[in-house]
Amino acid sequence: MSIHIERLNSIFVKEISMILQTEIKDPLIKFVTVTGCEITNDLSFAKVYVTILNDKEKDKVMEALEGAKSYIRGQLSKRVEIRHTPELRFIFDESIEYGNNIEKIIKGLHEEK
Repeated sequence: MSIHIERLNSIFVKEISMILQTEIKDPLIKFVTVTGCEITNDLSFAKVYVTILNDKEKDKVMEALEGAKSYIRGQLSKRVEIRHTPELRFIFDESIEYGNNIEKIIKGLHEEK
C-alpha cells in the first residue's frame, strides 16, 4: 500500500469521525466510532469500519449510515483535496467484539485455576 493511500486512510477516519459527531443530526449515528478505513488503490471505494456503542441497535445504525453516506461523501469532497472522492461502504468492525470475547475466555480460564 502506498504512503499516499495510508495517509488518505487516516485523514478519512478523522474527517468522517468529525462529520458523524458534529454534522449528522440522526441520534442513532451519534454513538458510532470510526475504527479504520481502507481505500482502494484506484480511489474508487473506501471501506469505513465502524463500531457501535449499543450492539442491539446495530441494524438500525448501519441503515442510518447507509442513508447518510451520500451526505458524508459530499462533505469529504469539500474537506479533503482529492480529485475523486471514493464511494463509501460502511462495515461493522467485529474485531473489538472478537477481542472482548477472547478476553472473557482467558479470564474464565484463569478463574478456574
